[in-house]
Amino acid sequence: MRAAIYPGSFDPVTNGHLDVIQRAGTLFDKLIVAVAMNDQKHKSTLFSIDERIRLLQETCAHIPNLRVVRLDGLLVDFAKEEKVLAIVRGLRAVSDFEFEFQMALMNRKMEPTVETIFMMPKEEYTYISSRIVKEIARLGGNVELFVPDCVVQALAKKFSVSVGINLSAAEG
Repeated sequence: MRAAIYPGSFDPVTNGHLDVIQRAGTLFDKLIVAVAMNDQKHKSTLFSIDERIRLLQETCAHIPNLRVVRLDGLLVDFAKEEKVLAIVRGLRAVSDFEFEFQMALMNRKMEPTVETIFMMPKEEYTYISSRIVKEIARLGGNVELFVPDCVVQALAKKFSVSVGINLSAAEG
């Protein structure tokens, strides 16, 4: 069985993430989406790990060979435990490449049996990032084009605003 892991913080999951997940799901017999626990000193998250897992499970329920899990510890250790062949990483732009390249080489050094596969999202998703989506939502902007419906609602609750409704269109 060919298995892969797609790790990330997914804070929140975006349509770009979903594009990579769906396409990776067709390449592998089993895909594990590993939601990383972030060290609060280095990166704080808007959504708790349980919220991020729930949003991914809801959004990816239609993908039969997918499992969403919490990732604690080193990714390569988890990959070895799960007997995966590959780590899937998304690349949106050249700016992502340097960091991802370093991580891929480090992971290969620690666990030579696990390959890193880089996937680019469809062109219409290359500009989307969780950070930008959160900023738009925080300022009350419409994020419907960037994230699944359940995430639109979750962002609205977090920011207590209507982030998924274009008010000017509704008024006209």
